[in-house]
Order: sequence, then C-alpha cells, then structure tokens
Amino acid sequence: MQQDRQEVDPADQQFPPAGGLGRMPGPDGGQDRAAGIPVQRRRAPGPTAGRAARRRQAAAERPRRRALKWTAGVGALVLAAGCGGAYYAYQHFNNNLTAVKVQLGSEAERPKAAGDALNILVIGTDSREGLGREYGDEGSTGHADTTLLFHVAKDRSNATVISIPRDLMVPIPECEITGGKKIPGSARTMFNESLGQEGRDPGCTWKTVEKMTGIRVDHFVMVDFDAVKSLSTAVGGVEVCAGKDINDPDSHLRMTKGRHVVQGDEALAFVRTRHAVGLGGDLTRIPLQQQFISSMIRSIKSSDTLTSPTKLWKLADAATKALTVDDGIGSVDKLKDLALDISKVDTKNITFTTVPVLDDPKDENRLVLKQPDAAQVFSLVADDRSLTGTAAPDAAAAEATPAAPSPTATTPPVDAKDVRVAVRNGSGTPGQAQQAVDKLRAKGFTKATTAPNAAATPISSVSYPAGKAAEAAALAASLGLPADAVKEDPKAGGRDGLAVVLGKDVLAAASASAAAAPTEAPKDLQRVQADDTDVCAK
Repeated sequence: MQQDRQEVDPADQQFPPAGGLGRMPGPDGGQDRAAGIPVQRRRAPGPTAGRAARRRQAAAERPRRRALKWTAGVGALVLAAGCGGAYYAYQHFNNNLTAVKVQLGSEAERPKAAGDALNILVIGTDSREGLGREYGDEGSTGHADTTLLFHVAKDRSNATVISIPRDLMVPIPECEITGGKKIPGSARTMFNESLGQEGRDPGCTWKTVEKMTGIRVDHFVMVDFDAVKSLSTAVGGVEVCAGKDINDPDSHLRMTKGRHVVQGDEALAFVRTRHAVGLGGDLTRIPLQQQFISSMIRSIKSSDTLTSPTKLWKLADAATKALTVDDGIGSVDKLKDLALDISKVDTKNITFTTVPVLDDPKDENRLVLKQPDAAQVFSLVADDRSLTGTAAPDAAAAEATPAAPSPTATTPPVDAKDVRVAVRNGSGTPGQAQQAVDKLRAKGFTKATTAPNAAATPISSVSYPAGKAAEAAALAASLGLPADAVKEDPKAGGRDGLAVVLGKDVLAAASASAAAAPTEAPKDLQRVQADDTDVCAK
C-alpha cells in the first residue's frame, strides 16, 4: 500500500517561478541555499536610497509574510499517536507526500454527505517497518493503533475529535484494496485490524468507521511512529504533564511528577505509555494522547513557531514526510487549503472525547460500544452539534433569521373536510395506509379512506385531477411530503378525488422522526479541551 519515497536533493527541486506560489524561507531565514536561490538580505536604506530601496525592502518581506499567513493553519490537523501536520503550498514538499487511492464502494452504501462540515479520519499506525527491536514487534506492517475522527463544524466555529479505542470489537465490512483485491469482512473483530490485517489499507478503516458511526468521512491522514519523533523535535518539544512519577519499561518512559517538554524518543514513549498510568489499558493511554495532541496544536500555533523560519521549514519537511493521505488531498496545495480552512477553529473550541464503551462481556480485554451513549455522540457529530458549548449553527441561524414561510403559506386556503382522499400503501410494510388516514383525519381531511395496496415504490406521491392543485398541496403538506411529490393526473376526471401512494420513503421519515438527533452529550462523556493546560497523566 505504501509507495516508495525517493530521497531528492533540495538542489534538484523545481520551485515555482516568480509570481507563482512564492518562495519558501530557508532554515537560515533567507531563501533555500541548496535550491540555488540567492538569499535576500535586508539592507537599511541610506539617505539617498529613496523609493526604490523601500520597494526592494518591502519585496524582501513579502515571502516571509506569506509564509506566516498560511502557516497559521498548521495546527489544524495534529495527528494521532502524537503526530501533527503542517501544510505548505510549495513544490519542494510535494515529493515527501504519499497518496493512496481508496475504494469506498457505491454511494448508496455510504452515509449522507456532511455538506460544508468536514470529517477527517486520522490514523496512527503502529508500523515498525524500518525501526529497531526496541519498539517491539520488529518489522510489523502496522494496524490502526490510534484512530481519531476529526469533525469540523460547517461554520468553523468548533471542532470535535472522537478517539476510537483499538480494542473495540466492531464489524469490519468487505473492502477492496489497491490492485482490485477484495478482503473479506468480519462480523466481529478488533477495530485495529481494520488496517494491516490481511492486507487491509486505510480505505478499509475508512469504511469501518462510516459503518460504525453513520458519519461520512471526507478524507484520511495516516502517520507512523517516526512522525511523533520528528514533529515533536521540529517544534522544539511539546509540553506535557505527569501527575505522578512514571516508570514504564514497556514504552521506555521514565518521567518525574510535574511538567516536562518532550521530543523525539521521549515524546514517542509518552504517547505509547499505558501500563504505568491509570488502569493500564488503552482507555488510559487515549487521554495522554489527547493531552499531547492538544499541546502540539498550541505549540504549532504559538508565535515562537510561526515567527521562526527554521522551525517552519523543519516542521513542514517532517510533516510531509510523515503523511500518507487519500488522493483527494494528495498534493501540498490541497493540504495547505485544507489546513487554512480548519485553522479558522479557535483552539478553545476544539474538544477531544472518546467514544463511550463498556468492557466486552465475552472478553475482559476487549471493549464494546456503550449504547445508547455511543449512538448519541455519533448523532451529535452527524448533526453538526458542538461539544464545546458553542451554539449549534442551525440554532444560531434560527435565532438571527426570521422564520421562512411554510410551503403552504402561499397556497389558497382549502376546506379539508370536503376533500376526498384515497390512500394506497406501496411501502411494502403493512398498516402504513391506515396510519396515514388517521393522521389526515386528525388534520381535518375527514373523507380520507384507505384503498387497495399499490405496487412497491420507493417514493411517495400525491396525484390530483385538473383544478385541484391547491387541495393536493395542502394534503402533501399534512403528510410531510415534499412539493415535488405532487403531480397532476391527466387521466383523472373532474369529479375524482385525490390519490396518495405511500412509498418506502415514509418508513425512513418515520424512523428519522423517532430517532431525532440529540441536543446534549451523555452526562459522563470523557472530554479534553485543546486549550486546557492543566491536564496531567496519572
């Protein structure tokens, strides 16, 4: 699945021409020497410098200002297992990226699109390929060791990040990997096996998450152990907190109580530790990772990083080398645009949580979803509702915008009691016609009656004879049917009544109404705020 990366000397990179994307500040604060681009030095204009000198100085400032402007988006997607992201629109970094085309099946099998909201699947793999024995399981291709679903609200006011435990028992659907090979699904297995096991690629994890949550994923980003080390080093270290002395021989973490700035191997040890903190399982490790990622976001967004050309260069280089992404965002330009969009979210409105789970009654070392809490969290995210207390976009819009008139507001008034209606059931589920008749009679259509079943149909309809469009519109509104469900029947006579055929869509509408999206999260939901500096590992 992973494509081989070819190391390219910076001197061989083709940078955009003047007037294109701009130049990247080099590690010394000027331009990249290795790329053959002269370093521009700022000189104070002398007494006779005049306007020309001032223009030259302003021109020298522009590349740096451009870099600082869009690197504000760097903290938007700091990744799993202590990984992070920085996205630059410069050709120098394109060769660092690895892009994978995923096979997701037919649209009919996927959840509905999120609209202007964004759902990004962040996968931290425990691959040991190329690493030494000290990391254990030497040479392992890796599984979905740490997985987060990063939801960004459509108005960019908030973000919710859901951690999915690796030990969670879930159904994994059949998936197709690169080359057309199909990997059989499994009715019940550990979530982490959605990647790596039997050759499964990130598309398999993507499909598993959509099936489990009912939330449509837009993109994936995957990183490995090395990303934790390189990115934490690139930003000059990440501050973490230990609520007690920690000595974990498995992760090699030795840390005294208090605050520490970690990078490299120590950063990796921190996000991997679990046996020496809490209850010693994956659910203990997840809050540590959330603490680390939150701190990484703050580090990347800090002025110390954004005003340091050296840090920006190292961070961009490390991040792009660490990333594997779907081909929809498989270029630095697209990643930069994505990061800029996500960076609009204020750090204080980014909430981390863990999907509610229980111990698996069949195996105490495994987990299962805690219902109805898990479904409640998934529904909140799918409905674009915030966990940070910011107003839901729809609710805020409703307060600020006058209510639109109902579809029947401009329809001439009709006398419902005089309208004859015959209701036929084409949904395939018995009893639907009578339920519709009862509903219509309660709304004044006292002459509504049932009629023989119709052939099965997916879509409901209302037909009417010429001259009775107003009655048909009022009838459709009473049943909650859309305006385009109403059609004139050219074969109907003037003395005929209205005809309703109920399709399978009425079943979906009834189900959606019964399971209305919740407005609040479960009371005991675990949370970590990205701006909280008081979180400590215990």
